[in-house]
Amino acid sequence: MKYAFYPGCTLESTAWDCKVSTQAVCAALGIELEEIPDWSCCGSTPAHCSNTSLAVALPVLNLQKARDLDAPVLTACASCYARLRTANYKVRTEPEERERAERITGAPYGGEVEVLHVLDALVNRYGVDRIRERVTQPLHGLRVACYYGCLLSRPPKVVAFDDPENPTAMERIVSALGAEPVTWPYRTECCGAGLSLTHTDVVCRLGHRILSMAQRAGAHCVAVACPMCQVNLDLRQPEAAAAHGRLPETPIPYLTQLIGLALGLSPDALGLDALFQSPHLLLQNVPGLASGEEHHGIE
Repeated sequence: MKYAFYPGCTLESTAWDCKVSTQAVCAALGIELEEIPDWSCCGSTPAHCSNTSLAVALPVLNLQKARDLDAPVLTACASCYARLRTANYKVRTEPEERERAERITGAPYGGEVEVLHVLDALVNRYGVDRIRERVTQPLHGLRVACYYGCLLSRPPKVVAFDDPENPTAMERIVSALGAEPVTWPYRTECCGAGLSLTHTDVVCRLGHRILSMAQRAGAHCVAVACPMCQVNLDLRQPEAAAAHGRLPETPIPYLTQLIGLALGLSPDALGLDALFQSPHLLLQNVPGLASGEEHHGIE
């Protein structure tokens, strides 16, 4: 099983732990990732808010580069996933968008390169049962609030790999790892996404609501599959608590980090030390993991 890997800008900077955990988990499962050569920014949030031409052309440029690898594109960033999928949708359904994108990039493209998020690939291509078979350190005792955010399941005409209102892919994986997915109503609520720097007050208000609800559901952590969601819920916790009331420290791991732990990979290999909220709060709930923290550089 091989994919053309598109990291995107965030995985090369603030979300490096998302990148290393994705690569480590894929390697452990026998999934081959070949990074798209000379990839560039897909435009993410700024382009589709400011320049509709670039919002399609930038993702198309990367999909053109991926075409030579003769494999579906895999990305671990929900925002990149949404932009790449949207570009495919646009060039397939709107001839004028295709013509404009081809004019800007200087090459033909008809939306033929398949794009998957790592969550989609793990559940619908690799298979939950196969993941369960590879678990060596079950995460028994860990209660997980699975958080999808806005972009993984909506709009359904563009992404469409899970139910847009009641997705279950993350819960299925979490259960296969031996952990317990909690039932809570804010799984697909917005965290503020790209407003983290421009409207921090909005992000703190929304994040406080999400984290408070996860706490009420009895979650030990909130698992995410989006770098923007991760930074909003993790980095902004102290500000959210100061503005809207006390919050317990809640780790916000990437789903790939939880998978890696269950596969027996070390916290170091998964970038767990990059979490702003202490990994201790995550590991202490899993017998067999907490006792080994000091051997993996988690302090």
